[in-house]
Amino acid sequence: MPVIPSIHSTPPQNIAHAMSPRIEKCETPAGVTQQLRGRWTAADLAVPVIWAGLVRQLSELKLNRESHPAGWDLRQIERLDHVGAQVLWTHWGRQWPVDVQVDEGQQRILERIARFSGLPPARTESGWRTRFENFGGWLLRGADHALGLTRLMGQLLLDLLRLMRRPQDGPWRDVSGHLFRIGATALPITALVGFLIGVVLAYLISRQLQQFGADAFVVNILGVSLIRELGPMLAAILIAGRSGSSITAQIGVMRVTEELDAMRVLGIARGFRLVLPRALALALVMPLISIWTTAWSLLGGMLTADLSMNVSLVFFANALPGAVDVRNLVLATAKSAVFGLLIALIACHYGLRVKPNTESLGQGTTASVVTSITIVILVDALFAVLFRNVGI
Repeated sequence: MPVIPSIHSTPPQNIAHAMSPRIEKCETPAGVTQQLRGRWTAADLAVPVIWAGLVRQLSELKLNRESHPAGWDLRQIERLDHVGAQVLWTHWGRQWPVDVQVDEGQQRILERIARFSGLPPARTESGWRTRFENFGGWLLRGADHALGLTRLMGQLLLDLLRLMRRPQDGPWRDVSGHLFRIGATALPITALVGFLIGVVLAYLISRQLQQFGADAFVVNILGVSLIRELGPMLAAILIAGRSGSSITAQIGVMRVTEELDAMRVLGIARGFRLVLPRALALALVMPLISIWTTAWSLLGGMLTADLSMNVSLVFFANALPGAVDVRNLVLATAKSAVFGLLIALIACHYGLRVKPNTESLGQGTTASVVTSITIVILVDALFAVLFRNVGI
C-alpha cells in the first residue's frame, strides 16, 4: 500500500517571523556583515514590538560602528519601501556606508531618499544685507496696512454719504447695540480706573506742592492735566483694549466661520453693515466716556487733596472753572471723538484681515490692541502740538 506523504502547513508565527524586519549578523570572508531580512515597509515597521527592537538594535550598531566597522547587505530584504529606506538612511547619518550591497531597485529607492531628505540649509545672518531686507519687508507690510486702512476710511466716507441720502435704511439697531456694549458696559471699569488715577496723581502732586506752600495750585494742575490730556487718553486706551479687541475678535470669528464669505455671496456690503455701525457708535460714545472718566478722576483728586492738603471740596469745585478754560473741555471732547473713530477703524481693519484659522485670529486681536493704543498716543501728541496755545 503506497504511503501518501502528509503535507504540513507552516505555523503562522513562523511566517510572521520570516516577514518581520530584522538585522542578522553574518560572518563572511570579507568580515562581519549586517544582513537585513524581512519586509522593511511602513506597515511592518508600525508594529510597536518590532519597531522598539529595531530602534534598540540600530542604536547598538551606531555605538559600535567606529570600533567594529561592518558592511551592510540589503539583498535579502523581501520588500523595501521609502519608509524603510528612510530609517536606514537616517541611521547611516545621511551618507552612504563604506561597504553596502544592494540590488538595482533598492539603490534607486535609497538614491531618491538621499536626494529629497537632506537637512534644510541653516539660516545664517549676512550682516547689513539681511537687516536691509528685513527693514524693507517691514516697510512693505506697513505700507500694505496703511493702504488697507486708507481704503477702509474711503469706504466709510462713502457709506456715510449713503446713510445721509437714505437714513431710513441705516443700520440703527446695530448702532444702538454697539452703543450699549461699548459705552454702558464700560462705565464701571472706566470710573474705577479714572478714580484711582486721580487719587494717585493728586497724592504725588500734593507731596511736591507742600514743599513750596503752593497747595492751592493743585486745582490748576489736576484740572488741566485730567480734563485736557489724561482723561481722554485714559478712556481711549481702556476702550482700545476692551472694545477694540472685541470688535476685531467678532469680525475675525466671522472670517473663520465663513460668514463674511456668505455676506459677499448675498451681496451685503461689509462696510455698511460691519464697519459703519461700529465707527458711528465709537465716535459718539467716546466723548461721553471721556467726560465720565475725567469726572471720576477729578473726584478722586478732590478727595485726596482734601485729605492730604486740607483743600476742601467746596474750594476745589469753586476754583476749577476759573483754573481750567472751557476750551480745554471742548478740545478733549473733539479729540475723544477722533480717538473713537480711529479705534473702530483699526479694529475693523485687523478683523477683516484675519485668515480663516485660530492662530491668525489671536495675532490679529493682539495687533489691533497694540496698534490702537500706539495710534491714540501719537494722535494725542499731535493734538498737543497743534493746539498748544488753546486754553492755556
